[in-house]
Amino acid sequence: MSAGHAAGGFSTNLNKDFWDFADLVLKSRFAQALAQGSTGYPVYRSLRFAARSTLEALFDELGLNSGWRAQRLGSYSMILDSEGLFIAARGTRKTEYCSCHFDIWSHSVFQAEAAHQTILDIVGKRHIADPMFSIDWHFLTAKNELESASIEEMADDVLHDESYPEIKEGVNSFIQRYLDAPETVLVLQGPPGTGKTRLIRTILGEISRRKRGHAQALYTGDKRSLENDEIYVKFITGDDDAFVVEDADHLLRPRASGNEHLHRFLTIADGVVRAQGRKIIFSTNLPNIGDLDDALVRPGRCFAHVIIRELLPAEMERLVAKLCASEPQRQEAALARLREKASKSVSLAAVYQSTQG
Repeated sequence: MSAGHAAGGFSTNLNKDFWDFADLVLKSRFAQALAQGSTGYPVYRSLRFAARSTLEALFDELGLNSGWRAQRLGSYSMILDSEGLFIAARGTRKTEYCSCHFDIWSHSVFQAEAAHQTILDIVGKRHIADPMFSIDWHFLTAKNELESASIEEMADDVLHDESYPEIKEGVNSFIQRYLDAPETVLVLQGPPGTGKTRLIRTILGEISRRKRGHAQALYTGDKRSLENDEIYVKFITGDDDAFVVEDADHLLRPRASGNEHLHRFLTIADGVVRAQGRKIIFSTNLPNIGDLDDALVRPGRCFAHVIIRELLPAEMERLVAKLCASEPQRQEAALARLREKASKSVSLAAVYQSTQG
């Protein structure tokens, strides 16, 4: 998009790359309204939900039955438009449901709330009332610009204390204490498949339940996006509830070993700039405790540094018994498969895979 303006012999030119067509249309309308000295859309609302429906069928119904002008941009996005109302709709497919996000701009509060209700009325009984959270996935483009994609997830993970024997107090108590604590940082360290991501998802789900709404997490695993200040400024100035960095091996190593980027996280993890109650969660596959920088895991900044390991045979058996309760044949089959794979220890991922077979 390019816009120009000339006055008094001087001229200015604004160029902006857009990755989303709905955003291009909306920003063009903003520019036109400002040029005309008129009001565009003074009211904004956001609606997120999951529905037991295919995304295609749900978007078809919204496009055909809402009474608004509809422009289908593809399988995952559409524009809904009428006088004084503009809605950008996006969705993602899941195995048993779809998740949707609607950005609603309107001329009045009444119109925005009516649009909100119209969408929910069309969804009807397919609406899933369970808590959800949003993963705002950040990455750098080929032009070295920070972009993001939003992914809606249901907070339906169920964790068992038997999955995490290193958390002695129990998983639920641990999560509650972390969310209540003034400390910002949580570090989960351990080999792949030991349940770090499951634990992170459950923490985000609990934030949603506490809010009685929708938790939002700024997420990245992109090394390049963490090497400049833009993503950190977005976290501090935005409304994300948590900052999640998975596979953060390169970021957590001691600064004395040449790590030039950790200082940015130290600044927002209750350094000069405070995280203001929001959480920062790292997962790492680094094998040794000494591989982490002491400043990150110091008391007052880090709530806990949890070393998550594979399950020993007795621990594995207790978890299998929990997962296969009252199904002795499935339990024995799972144990047989697991014993064939390893004699000393087994990953949490392998246990879940074996119990589902």
